[in-house]
Amino acid sequence: MSEAVLRTTLSARTTVMAALSYLSVLCFVPLVLEREDEFVYFHAKQGMVLWIWGVVALFSLHIPVLGGWIFGLSSMGVLVFSVLGLVSVVFQRAWKLPVISWLSDRF
Repeated sequence: MSEAVLRTTLSARTTVMAALSYLSVLCFVPLVLEREDEFVYFHAKQGMVLWIWGVVALFSLHIPVLGGWIFGLSSMGVLVFSVLGLVSVVFQRAWKLPVISWLSDRF
């Protein structure tokens, strides 16, 4: 994982908003409220990609036989990347999650 260089003052509000980014649908709260803060916006974009991945994984349950496996693997991936994102917020870093950051840069 590489680390992005972002300039911001990290207050308690900034940290909380960045942490909300990795908690499912709550990723939209920082996207709307803290759009000016590049640290929060960076994490919110990655959180939104993880949320979209989770929603798409739900639709995979409609695939006979393989749907459960796809959903299980996708859920584990979302969980692992969400925990990595939360750890990066706690350490006040902007880790670029593999593939997730590439997708989030497209938004």
